[in-house]
Amino acid sequence: MTSSHDQILSGIVPPLCTPLTPSGEIDTTSLVRLAEHLLTGGVDGLFVLGSTGEVAFLTDEQRGIVIETVVHAVRGRVPVVAGVIDTTTPRVIPHLEQAAALGATAAVATAPFYTRTHPAEIEKHFRLLASATELPIVAYDIPVSVGTKLDAGLVTRLAQDRVIRAVKDSSGDDTGLRQLILSTSEAETEDFAILTGSELTVDAALSFGADGAVPGLGNVDPAGYVRLFEAARADDWDGARAEQERLFALFGLAKAGDTSRMGAASSALGAFKAALHLLGVIDCPRVSDPYIPLDAAETAIVAAHLEKADLL
Repeated sequence: MTSSHDQILSGIVPPLCTPLTPSGEIDTTSLVRLAEHLLTGGVDGLFVLGSTGEVAFLTDEQRGIVIETVVHAVRGRVPVVAGVIDTTTPRVIPHLEQAAALGATAAVATAPFYTRTHPAEIEKHFRLLASATELPIVAYDIPVSVGTKLDAGLVTRLAQDRVIRAVKDSSGDDTGLRQLILSTSEAETEDFAILTGSELTVDAALSFGADGAVPGLGNVDPAGYVRLFEAARADDWDGARAEQERLFALFGLAKAGDTSRMGAASSALGAFKAALHLLGVIDCPRVSDPYIPLDAAETAIVAAHLEKADLL
């Protein structure tokens, strides 16, 4: 691992779920409790308004409530990075302004989506974002959602020019992740951080040289991912593998939903929220419309995974 104290992010930085009330409003009390749950687990930062935070479903006002609530709750103990995810550059910039005004440490942006873009246009997008704010920009590589994989050469150029200061790689492409780590290392990009978005291959990514992880399952078991990271940092790769394998089994809860009646995202997000509800962290496991909530039988599957992992 190549973590530096000058990096804006490293270690375990979970992407927070966004707790909702039964009527679909932001449950700020539960959100504060969730932030404290993660901090107690020893995490190194918090990422609000990512995919796990259901950012695409929230109004601009709700996004602001999430950022303001978490920044106030954290009180500078760890970095709070905020997703500013939207379809095109002119739509992202107001989210950047909101995140800066509310005290976020950095902003997380994807490539443009819905509209088709050329790599040169993606590069222009990130350069325009960087020129529009003093917040550090974290590139979010999530091709399953935006339809575009960020090229290692593009990311390296942007890192060299300090247009972006980190990348969250949720591509699921371990070969591409390794190429990116090698490319940025050879280019001697200053204090650039690479974090994996995978819950299941964190030990492998850290062995490649990644600087940390942004695991959605970290909402449920933050301390487990912190133990994994600390073992890797100590070159205890057997310990890191053992912790990863325990978390791999725990991640089975994400498949609790019946695929004949809901999609994978409903199942995973519903399971994370059901787990947090069972653990007493959030008051309500509601997911955003049109996601479908878990039923009692599916929630029982989540509970069984928590019990097997000695969390419940």
